[in-house]
Amino acid sequence: MAIDVLAAFENEPPVLDFVWPGFLAGTVGALVAPGATGKSFWALEAAMSIACSVSGGDLLGIAPKHTGSVLYLAGEDPEPALIRRVHAIGKHLAADARAAIAEGLTLEPIMGLGFDVMNVRQFERLAERGQGQRLIVLDTLSRIHQLDENSNGDMSKLIARLERLAASTGAAVLFLHHVSKGSARDGLADQQQAARGASALIDNARWCGYVARMTDEEAKRLSDRSHGWQPVGGERRGHFVRFGVSKQNYDATPLDRWYMRHAGGVLVPVALHETSRNEEKGRDGRRQGDGF
Repeated sequence: MAIDVLAAFENEPPVLDFVWPGFLAGTVGALVAPGATGKSFWALEAAMSIACSVSGGDLLGIAPKHTGSVLYLAGEDPEPALIRRVHAIGKHLAADARAAIAEGLTLEPIMGLGFDVMNVRQFERLAERGQGQRLIVLDTLSRIHQLDENSNGDMSKLIARLERLAASTGAAVLFLHHVSKGSARDGLADQQQAARGASALIDNARWCGYVARMTDEEAKRLSDRSHGWQPVGGERRGHFVRFGVSKQNYDATPLDRWYMRHAGGVLVPVALHETSRNEEKGRDGRRQGDGF
C-alpha cells in the first residue's frame, strides 16, 4: 500500500519504536566482533534486558523503553555452555528479575541441527515462532545459512530473508557475525567495514554494533576507580571490552561504552577515565586532604 504523501505532510509522524536506542523494531541489525571477545554475552544480556518486565534486568544499561518476549537461537554453543552463561549472569540479578527473564526469554541451542533460514519450510516455522516476539537473536550468522559469505548477491538475499522475518513478525532481528581476520589483527573491529565477507551484510542492515577488545594504547591512557585510578595496563586490559555503534540509520549514534568482564564472562558497565584527568583528581584530593 502506497504512503499517503499529503497526510504525511500534514500530520504528525509516528513515533519510532526502538527496541533499544537506535535499533528499530521490524528491522535487521548486526553485532560484530572478533571471536571470543564477548559478543554472545553482550547479545544474551541484551536479550535479557528486553525480556525482563520488571526493573533490575538491564545489566548492560541499554535502557529499553519497552520490554517483550525474546527468541534467541544459539548456533555456536552447546546447551551446557549456554546454561553456564545464564547461571553466571543470574548472579548479578535479583530473584524477581530472574523470574521475569525466565518467562520472557526463549533460549534455544540449534548447534548441529542444520538450521537454514533460506530453507522455505524452516523459515516459515521460524516466522511462526517469531510472532509476538520483540527481539529475535540469531547467533551466529554463519550457522543459519549455506550461502557464499563473500558474494554480495548471496548476502543481499540473506539479509532480504531476515528483513522478511522482521517485517512479518514486527520483531527486531539481530544477527551476530565475526569480523575479518585483518580487522581483528589491526584492531579495526569498530569500523563499519570490519565484518567478514561481502559488504552487503552491513550495508543492507539498518543497525550495526560492535564489541572490541581494549588496545595497548587504551590500556596505557585509561584507568578505573577500583585500582586507584592507575592505568589499566597490559595485565588487566583483557578484562575490558568496548561496545559501540558503527551504523545507525534512525537515530544519533551514541557514545561508546566500556564493560568489564566478571566471573564467567559476564559484562558489566564500568567507568573509565583518561589517566591525565585522574592524576589531576588525585592531586586535588591530596590538596583537599592537607586542609583537614
